[in-house]
Amino acid sequence: MSNRHKFLIGGQWRTSDELIEVRFPYTNEVIGEVYLASDKDLEDAVTLAERGFQITRKLPSHRRSAILRRLQELMMARAEELAHVLTMEGGKALKTSRGEVERAQQTVLISSEEARRIGGEIIPIDWTPAGENRIGLVRRFPLGPVLGITPFNYPLNLACHKVAPAIAAGNSIVLKPASATPLSALLLAEMILEAGFPPEAISVVPTPGARAEQLVRDERFKCLTFTGSSEVGWHLRTLAGRKRVALELGGNAAVIIHEDADIPYAVSRCVMGAFTNAGQNCISVQRILIHEPVWDEVVHRLIEATKALRVGDPRDEQTDIGPMIDERAARRAESWLQEAVEQGAKILYGGQRDGVMMQPTILTNVRPDMKVSCQEVFAPLVVVSPYQDFDEAICMANQTEYGLQGGLFTQDIHRIMKAFEEFEVGGLQVNDVSTFRVDHMPYGGVKASGLGREGPRYAIEEMTELKLLVINLGGGKS
Repeated sequence: MSNRHKFLIGGQWRTSDELIEVRFPYTNEVIGEVYLASDKDLEDAVTLAERGFQITRKLPSHRRSAILRRLQELMMARAEELAHVLTMEGGKALKTSRGEVERAQQTVLISSEEARRIGGEIIPIDWTPAGENRIGLVRRFPLGPVLGITPFNYPLNLACHKVAPAIAAGNSIVLKPASATPLSALLLAEMILEAGFPPEAISVVPTPGARAEQLVRDERFKCLTFTGSSEVGWHLRTLAGRKRVALELGGNAAVIIHEDADIPYAVSRCVMGAFTNAGQNCISVQRILIHEPVWDEVVHRLIEATKALRVGDPRDEQTDIGPMIDERAARRAESWLQEAVEQGAKILYGGQRDGVMMQPTILTNVRPDMKVSCQEVFAPLVVVSPYQDFDEAICMANQTEYGLQGGLFTQDIHRIMKAFEEFEVGGLQVNDVSTFRVDHMPYGGVKASGLGREGPRYAIEEMTELKLLVINLGGGKS
């Protein structure tokens, strides 16, 4: 990719009078500049999205599926390029970037399959006497232009979770990537055009968040799909008017480790779930609740496993944890940590910050009202707390306004089913951590963590409208 990057408006690559710098978080060096879409560009994007929808709504399912399959093939061919872009724009460890590229390909491939499975049903209308000789047909139709807004932490796969279901459903889409990480979205846009998607139907608009609010308000969009912070997401919902809204927001996930768990496995998964991508993950393991009989063993193993992590240059193949997205985010996490320590918390491991680099940190003696416990820390920091019985663990896990995903390690089916019923989350992972996600599953939260579900099949449902046809079989000529 060249050093200056144009944005895409209805298949047309454009420049403007405004540029933003994209920096490599690890060194703060400028790796590229991106032109910002102006108010006029955004208006053109919406106008072209309406025009493009008149084309996409008529595409047969085999054509939509073929476009997505071709997109997945192009992503496979450029996988290493995509991975390096993710590492350079977001500071993600290269091994993690490669994992994101693989997942993004799967998201697109799954969407290509789901494009062929958008079905309906036949409804017998004659359940009542008034419905005699009538039959009902229910079918899903594309909703209309979609607005997708994505965050910095997984900028490629989360873009695919907006774009691919929209294509599968027969909608046009305008995508607004995060200002810190727009390069991967622009690279994806190149491949979408090459895959054969109607040019009018796709725009990628790097633009400031405040300017993008005009898109959220625009009634010509029929669906807003947003991934990001709870504060921003719920604010945008108040602006969205009558359009369909899907929000995938923040969390501060709890994982419960009971005494009958496979302790070594549980610890290895918790360390991965807490510190991958420097903890910048909405389903990152933030709170580990440990049954008292195994407290000493679990804590010891957590510390030893965390010590083994390699922190450093994300371009290094051996690095496990790279930088946070910028120094402001790192300073915020450090201030929350210091505040907790001043209030009585104890650092078991880590706690140091050097610029954008924050050491993986384990904290204990926390209270539920501390920010590190009740808010989303979004950093390589995990708190550990003991519990006496399982009811207490569930209660502790639910002491938060968030409810995205949770984890539970136990071999007892009764505890599993109790947690399934009482753990206030959108998804519960048993004998795994909250961070587990495969891209076809229904994914989303409750409480402050959002509304609606992602995963191609479920996103397609958000992006389509059910329509009923009732035929009076006895009302025609004999």
